[in-house]
Amino acid sequence: MPVGSFVAVDYVVFALMLLVSAAIGVYYAWADRSQSSTGDFLIGGRRLTAVPVSLSLTASFMSAITVLASPAEVYRYGAIFGLMGFSYTMTVLVTSEVFLPVFYKLAITSTYEYLELRFNRATRLVGTLFFIFQTILYTGIVIYTPALALNQVTGMDLWGAVISTGVVCTFYCTMGGLKAVVWTDVFQVGIMLAGFLSVIIRSVLVQGGVLNIVSDSHHGGRLNFWDFDMNPLRRHTFWTLTIGGTFIWVSVYGINQAQVQRYISCKSLANARLSLYLNLIGLLVIVVCTVFAGLCLYSIYKNCDPWTAGLVSKPDQLMPYLAMDILRVYPGLPGLFVAAAYSGSLSTVSSSINALAAVTVEDLIKPHIHMSEKRLSWISKGLSFMYGALCIGMAGLASLMGGALEAASSIFGIIGGPLLGLFTLGILFPFANSTGALSGLVSGLTVSLWLGIGAQIFPAPPEMTRPLLLTTEGCNFTATDSLNWTSPALPTEQSFITTIPIENIDGRPPLADSWYSLSYLYFSPIGTTVAVTVGLIVSLFTGGMKLKTESNLTLTKEDMMSYHLFRFFKERLTRRTGELDLTKSGEKKFGNNNPAFSDFELDFKKTSIPT
Repeated sequence: MPVGSFVAVDYVVFALMLLVSAAIGVYYAWADRSQSSTGDFLIGGRRLTAVPVSLSLTASFMSAITVLASPAEVYRYGAIFGLMGFSYTMTVLVTSEVFLPVFYKLAITSTYEYLELRFNRATRLVGTLFFIFQTILYTGIVIYTPALALNQVTGMDLWGAVISTGVVCTFYCTMGGLKAVVWTDVFQVGIMLAGFLSVIIRSVLVQGGVLNIVSDSHHGGRLNFWDFDMNPLRRHTFWTLTIGGTFIWVSVYGINQAQVQRYISCKSLANARLSLYLNLIGLLVIVVCTVFAGLCLYSIYKNCDPWTAGLVSKPDQLMPYLAMDILRVYPGLPGLFVAAAYSGSLSTVSSSINALAAVTVEDLIKPHIHMSEKRLSWISKGLSFMYGALCIGMAGLASLMGGALEAASSIFGIIGGPLLGLFTLGILFPFANSTGALSGLVSGLTVSLWLGIGAQIFPAPPEMTRPLLLTTEGCNFTATDSLNWTSPALPTEQSFITTIPIENIDGRPPLADSWYSLSYLYFSPIGTTVAVTVGLIVSLFTGGMKLKTESNLTLTKEDMMSYHLFRFFKERLTRRTGELDLTKSGEKKFGNNNPAFSDFELDFKKTSIPT
């Protein structure tokens, strides 16, 4: 049931975003018409600089799921979600120190090329197929989520919005390649932040200031930042968000082709590292905006929850409902917010399409078929078109899944976790062989799928997910299709709201309340740990210790920026303190003997002096 409808200005704002995005693709198709190699199309000729790449990395992260689903997560489960900022920091550090230097010095286009160099072609093929499956499934969720927003706030046809999202993405990816994707992301990240801020600023004005929003959130139990419960069955705690979140996002930033393809397109390793750290600033800004938007959502609807009242069908629709509710008096701003959600989808989908084309060309076509660069470039464009159409189709499957945030994180955990374990084996353990690598990958995926499917069939009980209290006691229905959220009435009784009703508790298997109830954030750490452990054991029993691995295929201390920083500060310290040697235990050293000095003591009592 739409809460409002677009006016002409909203459509103009929305259409401008689409037109500019498409125009960037046309511009780069024209500007690079003389450059017909796959390197130019897929990785921008490795001539990009840190700032646009960092904004592109941020835009790809800030998908429609971030704009729509993350504030709803804070609304239902509290601001503890903001601790994800710790995992982003750890992710950038690990990626910059461990994965980036190895991939960059090899000058590869596809991350899965590394698997053949380090192990064998079979490992590369399996890794590539896993990535393609994971990315298509995830992209379907990203396309479907903003389409729900459009459907909710404007009444626009749901599948019309899904198809238009895929068509615009496919157009500028096919026309302009990676350069078009990166510079479109730069434009779209500005749109996303503007849409986010429009809702936040208007909410602050409606509620009478930031302090009122913070006070409402405190009394509603939403400021639950510090929960150090070690129970892995809890949905969100300090440990699940920092440990589980780090594994999930390292599998994205460290090895996922869509992200790696960006920073290896930089013109130098220093630019690539700088792009990651600049991107971290963007990630932290986003997580602050996300958390505060969720608190605004709660402050406005603390007495009358639209989801419980049946005004929205899914929690993912709460943010667009809020946007239309408080912004419709300002024509153009509802269009800006929906454009923000749409931009989030476009940036992520375009990254995925470009990455899918890259791995297909580099991993499935080039090793088997010899073609000219010009012909491969045209094939890359054709693949971009094909994958765009396929991702649109996968949006239909996404409509059958649960909440967008949990579904997306589960996909990255179930498939990305074992893949992270595979790359970790290759980069950190020189004795890991191809037999161990494939065994670890299959084992990790088996365990992750078992847990993920079990969690879908037997959802965790509410005492583990711990949704916070929501109420409809303050609702004032003035008409059959409208809701006055400004009603001063206070709730007399709060109702306990859960995401999924649990029925037939007695029929649940024993594993349902243990392994199947694990926090969805732990799927990735478990998959990675199983893959690494099994891979190391199998490698040791199949002659891994006899393996001679090229040094450029593993991480060395010279690859790490922290090592060079340590040496720099050590040398500075040495120069300041003289001949300070930190590597040797100090030995006592004496000077030359003085010939005029005798170290024999005279004992006058024992010495007889003749008289």
